[in-house]
Amino acid sequence: MFILETYSAAVIFCLITMLCWGSWANTQKLASSGWRFELFYWDYTIGILLFSLGLAFTLGSNGAQGRSFMADYAQADAANLQSALIGGVVFNIANILLVAAISIAGMSVAFPVGIGLALVIGVVVNYIDAPAGNVLLLFGGVALVTAAILLNANAYRKLSSTTAGVSTKGLLLSVIAGVLMGFFYKYVAQSMTVNFAAPETGKLTPYTALVFFAIGIFLSNFVFNTVLMYRPFVGKPTSFAAYFKGSGRDHLMGVLGGMIWNAGMSFSILAAEKASPAISYGLGQGATIVAAVWGIYIWKEFKNAPKGTNNLLNMMLLCYILGLGMIILAR
Repeated sequence: MFILETYSAAVIFCLITMLCWGSWANTQKLASSGWRFELFYWDYTIGILLFSLGLAFTLGSNGAQGRSFMADYAQADAANLQSALIGGVVFNIANILLVAAISIAGMSVAFPVGIGLALVIGVVVNYIDAPAGNVLLLFGGVALVTAAILLNANAYRKLSSTTAGVSTKGLLLSVIAGVLMGFFYKYVAQSMTVNFAAPETGKLTPYTALVFFAIGIFLSNFVFNTVLMYRPFVGKPTSFAAYFKGSGRDHLMGVLGGMIWNAGMSFSILAAEKASPAISYGLGQGATIVAAVWGIYIWKEFKNAPKGTNNLLNMMLLCYILGLGMIILAR
């Protein structure tokens, strides 16, 4: 199977993760304006599953190192398969809330608050499980990201105080999503072998872990997203009949969004061996910067904000950039 050989390659993979995780939500915006996020999300989970399977039977099944996907699955312990599945379930709850927050508050709010909080929690949780890197640099970077979250929340509060129709519900959903999002990665990391080239018996290679992570997302969606369709956070209930009435473009945007996100997840998992789970996850969650730039400068989500808001947003981006730089240097 394909694996990375150096830390510098792992950093490049993490940067690609950052771009993918920060950009996939644009596909939701590119779908038709009447296409509900609950309907979009079905195609999104299909895209995640398809990408995982495609990767497993290509990069995960070729090469001289490690184990091929089917051989790895055949020898895997049930506990490790279950751990990857649980990671998918936890992620799915968090991500549904995040997508709901995006639809209510926009990318430039939901990502910095939700994913920023996930970064802080995720780095701490993954560092406890697998300590690696300079503690002062790593957690100094986390502190700067925390400051960025607070700056963004303050900017959103300014916007909501002067803009009709802006609800604090979006901010609250972002916070809850971020707390849950901070824990999913550890379950996937715990299921995997430490040495990708010579994997331990019973443990999963990253490709097998990604497939079962995706299965966890897809299966749990029949519970969580079905409930949300009939009891939505905003708007009227929708139905499965409405899903099948969607245009080809609407469905394509959802599948594409899932594939883009899972490309980022796959690169992050492959980078975890050389960079450590804490640094790989933390750096990948620099997606917040990418999403904030999309939301602020492309989608103009703060165009009606009061004076002084742009200064807060610029300070937020600066804190994120400095914080992520420290996380990279921590290794």
